[in-house]
Amino acid sequence: MEGLYALSLWCLSASLVFGTRMSTTSFFFDQPLLSSFFLLVSCGVTTAGLGHWLKRHDLSSSSVDKYEAVPLQDVGAPHGSRDPSPMPHARPVYPSGLRQVRVYFLALVIILCFRVEVFRRSIDRVQCNNIGYDAFIPFALALIDWWSSRQHQPQLGTIEDPHMGLYDLIEQRLTRSRYSSLLLTFAFSVTSAVALSADSSPRSTYICSTTPLDQHAPVFQFLGSLLNVLAIWCVGELLQINEGRSGPRPFGLRISTVAYAMIFTSLIVFFPMAVFNNFNPDVRLLFREIPGLLFWSIIKTDFFICLSVICSLLMIYHYGSTTTGLLVTFGVTATKTTVYAWNNIHPFPPLSAGYGFLSITVTTIVLITYFKIDAAHDRTEFDKGRQVLFKRVPKTVYLLSVAFIILRFSLWFATTKGVTFHPIDMLIWNAEIKHNEFLNTSSPSSSLQDAHQEYSRRYLRQPPAGFDKWYSYATSLSSRIIDDFDSIERDLQPFFSVSPQEIRERTWRLLADDFNDVAGVSIRDGKAIVMDNVRPTHRWMMEGVAEMIKPFGEYLPDMDLAFNINDEPRVVVPYETIQSMKGSSLKPKETGHVSAGFSKDRASQWKPMPEASMALSTLDEQSWKRVFYHSGNRGCYPGSPARSQRLWDVGRFCSACTYPHSLGGFLRDWKTAGDICYQPDLADMHGFYTSPAAYKVASKLEPIFSQSKSHGFNDILYPSAWNYMDKVKYDPPLDSPDPLFTEKNTTLFWRGATSEGISFGDGKWRGMSRQRFVHMANNPGNSAPYESLLVPYSEAKQNATGHMYHYENVQARELTRLLPTNMHIVDRIWKCDHRDCTNQETDFAPMFPPSDFQEHWKYKYLLDLDGAGFSGRFLPFLHSRSLPFKSALFREWWDDRLTPWQHFVPLDLRGQGFWATLAYFTGLDGSVNGRHVKMDAHEWQAERIAEQGREWAGQVLRKEDMEIYFFRLLLEWGRLTDDNRDNIGLA
Repeated sequence: MEGLYALSLWCLSASLVFGTRMSTTSFFFDQPLLSSFFLLVSCGVTTAGLGHWLKRHDLSSSSVDKYEAVPLQDVGAPHGSRDPSPMPHARPVYPSGLRQVRVYFLALVIILCFRVEVFRRSIDRVQCNNIGYDAFIPFALALIDWWSSRQHQPQLGTIEDPHMGLYDLIEQRLTRSRYSSLLLTFAFSVTSAVALSADSSPRSTYICSTTPLDQHAPVFQFLGSLLNVLAIWCVGELLQINEGRSGPRPFGLRISTVAYAMIFTSLIVFFPMAVFNNFNPDVRLLFREIPGLLFWSIIKTDFFICLSVICSLLMIYHYGSTTTGLLVTFGVTATKTTVYAWNNIHPFPPLSAGYGFLSITVTTIVLITYFKIDAAHDRTEFDKGRQVLFKRVPKTVYLLSVAFIILRFSLWFATTKGVTFHPIDMLIWNAEIKHNEFLNTSSPSSSLQDAHQEYSRRYLRQPPAGFDKWYSYATSLSSRIIDDFDSIERDLQPFFSVSPQEIRERTWRLLADDFNDVAGVSIRDGKAIVMDNVRPTHRWMMEGVAEMIKPFGEYLPDMDLAFNINDEPRVVVPYETIQSMKGSSLKPKETGHVSAGFSKDRASQWKPMPEASMALSTLDEQSWKRVFYHSGNRGCYPGSPARSQRLWDVGRFCSACTYPHSLGGFLRDWKTAGDICYQPDLADMHGFYTSPAAYKVASKLEPIFSQSKSHGFNDILYPSAWNYMDKVKYDPPLDSPDPLFTEKNTTLFWRGATSEGISFGDGKWRGMSRQRFVHMANNPGNSAPYESLLVPYSEAKQNATGHMYHYENVQARELTRLLPTNMHIVDRIWKCDHRDCTNQETDFAPMFPPSDFQEHWKYKYLLDLDGAGFSGRFLPFLHSRSLPFKSALFREWWDDRLTPWQHFVPLDLRGQGFWATLAYFTGLDGSVNGRHVKMDAHEWQAERIAEQGREWAGQVLRKEDMEIYFFRLLLEWGRLTDDNRDNIGLA
């Protein structure tokens, strides 16, 4: 049996390490009812199987608490001197142990049922949870053990020995004290809680609102820990009850009793789980779209948890619940804190590495001390026969502990807290270099021949027919960009694997069914005509497209175009398919004879539109649902974090998700930041992924033109009619012109509506970017989390360390007091229902009335955030004298033309650098965490970026530039839809 328990110890250690590491990215915690059901069933069945095997091998004889039964004198057995009573109503008297088994069995089932519900509620508001309650489980178990055995363990006196050393005296005092286990487990729990707090991710900007349910989330977390203690206590009692009906209860039967409690609980949990999953569209969508990923993730996590449970049962039976609780808590704490410290040795995010190292070191020392005292207890009079983990603590344990402490010391030593320069200074400097490189490569051509050669070099084919007309048009309008239209190439390249006839057929099918929310523009004889199927509410949009085409329409071939009239993108082809299409052999092959014009009679190749809508749609309606794992991540490569991980703890900042595109707490690479494939946390950080308002998505390559799209989508981008038709416009009135930057109000300003996504009673608004940024800026009820701020060291510290700045976690109420913002929801909360409307009204009160758009120019800093799609205000912001701050998921046609930190200030969608970025420009002068901090404002840099953005927008983001881009796009599209496309080009 000793071998079995030794094996369980090693298996428990391994399962805790691997299970803890896996738990942060598992779907297991995302579906608490489903996962709890599978966990209870699998653990129950597996444990029952183990119990059956143990019963067959009858290992009770080697158990610790071996019970010697006395024949004929068992409680409840008839007296040996006479026969049992012949009374017909006489009930057999069962042993008291069986009554206890029934009581504890029923109690365990009830506790597990409540634990499942508390687990569900805790996960639902995980962003409001605290750290540390579970760390006190060992202390609670030790307290129960002490209380239950206090009458059987009298205080032993000390043995007076004049030759006894100090170490021996301390050991004797601890060994012979009835309070030693309480003191040690309490110290262990406290230091474990400190370690978890010091070496853990900072809070994310996911909203923990001021509503009672959110504010009471820690209560459920505490209840969960309390129920864990009660469940472990019940399990311990069930495993230790020895008295049976006909003799000692074998260990196999005892462990089977625990297994049946889990199975019975799973049957109770099944019914609410089935009802919840049947009525929850998000869960049904997961079942339909990613059943393999969902269930495989649950199975893997389930395996490690079940292995931990089974090993813990063996350990509880043999060594007791307190020792087992210490081992489990230490395994989880050591794994969590070490992994986080390993992955975060950089200055950002700031962590208390010293406290983390000190606390986990003390935790380790306390645990070893407990083992040593426990081994000494084994030799005292009142503990004779009690099994302990180690008779004597082996040298291996000491060596492993020392190695672990050395590892943690190395991580602490390697962690850097300070930075020698402000990252934004470096980002601005790099942006200027990058922009100059773009200028050198975007327009090297000075003639049509140069442009032709550059096109052929870049795209490995001849320019389309009409390229000469386009070049003349572009140069006549003084276009700064002639050669760099890589965004058009990226959008159109997959269509070379689709035949022209099939593209025309797909266009017709899209336009023939009103369900698709697609409107058409028909080009015939050089004129753009809006089709009759356009909804009246969106007719202005198609008229804007036709107006944009008008100046160059005479050079375009006849064709029909399908435009997305919704804000959200529509086409996302699986990564595997799109890569195959890009490498397809159907890419144009020029035969040597190049035709300078499009095919004749192209109008007849396009099928006429039906008079009535036809049910032809192949699009999938997914509005109001969580779509990240349905289609949002479909464009990512297999095995990418976005397709294989689920970051269910939305309340914790994912530092690994930001490293590729960040420099400390600041966004470094705007293009990389748009790549969601390594950012699975974005599944809960934008309304488009949590609950899009109007989302009918295609999984095959459909020819749909859209105004914006997120990473992985295959819509064809075109300049938005919203900007072309001046729906919002930079047009300061003559009596109130746009003031100079230095004369503006030093405030970050934003006004907007809750238009990003739908929140119908399920709390999805808490992750939407507009709501998160407004919540950060206003901190209702002091509910916003601590945020990181880059502040200067004192002069003495700078001289001592050589570092100029360091990151500090600062309370939100201090930040809102120190840094000027004016950000509010306007008018009313909308795109919501039930309690979500009320909760948002409470959190974002007071609502502000809509203001004149031209009022924006009073402020130095303007924040731009996504709505349901792209933001239509960003281009007017660029044309102003103010400095735009932009946070966005969606990308537009101009994305390659602007350089962040040269023309605007980029912000990460998570908002983690929001306050630090604003502080750089506005400066700091006030109390931060109890000490006075002064940092000079960088208004000169702010004004310079604003002027550079204004000047560059006036050169490359004019209406004329929209026409030039659209002209070239439609020439390319004209060739793609021509049956003779392989031979069309400008020779």
